[in-house]
Amino acid sequence: MQALPRTPEVVTKQASNSSGFLGLLRHTHHQHACPRDPSSGRSSAQIVQPALSLSTEQSHRQNRIVPQAMAIEKEEQIAHAPDSLLRQDIDKPDSMRGQFERAIRQAQDSICAAVEDLDGGKFREDAWTRPGGGGGISRVLQGGNVWEKAGVSVSVVYGSMPAEAYRAATTKAGHGTNGQAIEGRVPFFAAGISSVMHPHNVFAPTMHFNYRYFETDEYNGIPPQWWFGGGSDITPCYVNAEDMQHFHGSYKKVCDRHDPEFHAKFKKWADDYFYIPHRGERRGLGGIFFDDLNDRDPQKLLAFATDCMGSVKESYLPIVDTRKDEPYTPEQKSWQQLRRGRYVEFNLVYDRGTTFGLKTGGRIESILMSLPRTAQWDYNQQPEPGSPEADLLDACQNPRTWTS
Repeated sequence: MQALPRTPEVVTKQASNSSGFLGLLRHTHHQHACPRDPSSGRSSAQIVQPALSLSTEQSHRQNRIVPQAMAIEKEEQIAHAPDSLLRQDIDKPDSMRGQFERAIRQAQDSICAAVEDLDGGKFREDAWTRPGGGGGISRVLQGGNVWEKAGVSVSVVYGSMPAEAYRAATTKAGHGTNGQAIEGRVPFFAAGISSVMHPHNVFAPTMHFNYRYFETDEYNGIPPQWWFGGGSDITPCYVNAEDMQHFHGSYKKVCDRHDPEFHAKFKKWADDYFYIPHRGERRGLGGIFFDDLNDRDPQKLLAFATDCMGSVKESYLPIVDTRKDEPYTPEQKSWQQLRRGRYVEFNLVYDRGTTFGLKTGGRIESILMSLPRTAQWDYNQQPEPGSPEADLLDACQNPRTWTS
């Protein structure tokens, strides 16, 4: 898709938690530079040509100069995923990069196995690498017995970003030791896991989760950066208080194990992020969401992110197992399809990773993996007051507290 890239300030705020490698690139608003993990070695990114650029005529026609977007090499399909997607010549297994890759690969294996056990179907796996290092593994189950579509993807990315985008990312970087403005492109590394699962049954909710780690290398005097981001959220078509208490309660327990202040902060962040402005409602009923996390020992943050990944099965699969065989009417199915339409609207219009990926030539199958197979739009559809459908809409408009 040859869409025009945004200005750096907007581009850096467009990377998010969608499926695929571009979901690793969240908005990067840092207030301080943090030292990189010393075990990760020297610069590990390849500076490659930009995926998209504008001609001078196009730029002049818009009466502005549009900078180059982030540069990512095109992928090469491979038959089988390697043991590691890292660049073995420079990234050590015990570095933070190596530790995080192992965590997301193990989470992908564990979650996919549990989903297959419940569904009875099998994931299709696509693996790819890039010439400069990195790659990904996408697993998708379509038309299963329980899930209409379920995808779990891991990605490891080496790339570069414009210096302007990096200056927009932090107040402590963007100039070299000589005080002169940095030119050129800043190497970065990103790794993460993304998933969306859309069940058939209208009473079984959709779940999304994404967890990622990001580094920029020291470059011409610009200090390195590192941070963690991620979250898990749930999107039901009907409100079931017991289910929501279980889901939110599971992640409150995870948060409380690491910091008692995490849950309240990250729940509000999720409620704010998954908002659809043109509808005046949220995509679903939230969960947790965090970004730019680099305020403590990286090993502690790795443990938190790993704990969150490990809670996907406990927080979500028992709900689906309970609801997957409940009877429902054609009218209720139609309501589910309307709510799936809201999911599509958010992902294609507002989700930062999806929109960024479409503008920068990312792997389209991974970027759009999050979309449901079916969705519906009816003109000016409004739920009947006092109905279960109206209750769901109210919960999406007015976030509720599900834990004590």
